[in-house]
Amino acid sequence: MAKICEQMEKVQGHPCFGGGQHKTGRMHLAVAPVCNIKCGYCTRKHDCANESRPGVTSRLMNPQEALDKVREVMASPLLGPTMRVVGIAGPGDPLANHATFETFRLVGKEFPDLMKCLSTNGLLLPESLDLLVSLGLHSLTVTINAVQVATASRIYRHITYNGIRYTGEAAAEILLASQYEGVQRACKLGMVVKVNTVLIPGVNDAEIPLIAERIKGMGVFVMNVMPLIPQAEMAHVPAPSDAYLSQVRDANERIIGQMRHCKQCRADAIGLL
Repeated sequence: MAKICEQMEKVQGHPCFGGGQHKTGRMHLAVAPVCNIKCGYCTRKHDCANESRPGVTSRLMNPQEALDKVREVMASPLLGPTMRVVGIAGPGDPLANHATFETFRLVGKEFPDLMKCLSTNGLLLPESLDLLVSLGLHSLTVTINAVQVATASRIYRHITYNGIRYTGEAAAEILLASQYEGVQRACKLGMVVKVNTVLIPGVNDAEIPLIAERIKGMGVFVMNVMPLIPQAEMAHVPAPSDAYLSQVRDANERIIGQMRHCKQCRADAIGLL
């Protein structure tokens, strides 16, 4: 109970972790274009200013441009007073891009009071944690969609790890091992961790409570079950209905706290949720 209270205090002001989501803002800095895995439900080919989904941005930035953007937002009389979080969530995987770490270094030096947040697929998480801790990362989101290798191999098309491309169950085995190892170690290091899980009807439904049980035992703070956006190789899979999504979240609430206000943000989202 003491640890839960400590985590709740730590996330106050972080809109994605339940701390004042309607009053405080976040800015995502799109400095990470390279991705090291291929999810069957992900496409980054299109960008419309009116759409809200992961993996899209109107413009990529380098670390210096990202710092300039933070300066601009913090100086804004409308946005500046609400800003509490600076995050990197793509449009690729942040840990596969050196610019992620340089951006956090630059922003942290000039704006030490902003919470630094990162969203990752977890493939490179175990080997990146020491550097993230040294940069003062406040909170971490890891997307985990399976427990079983066979299930993960239906979701992920391939991964690139240590310069080698893996497919099928070989790729899934490496990815799952990295995700769970990274999450466990991040929790032990005192990070506040959220796990995102994409609900894919007919694919990973049965494993979502198993994911919840496993991450709860590791010390994850909250879980975010997100609806599939039918696109790419999974364009033919129907999105879960609102009723079904609520049903899954309600069932998981008995295991671990659930985030219910996620907007599946863009890689360049700025402002209130």
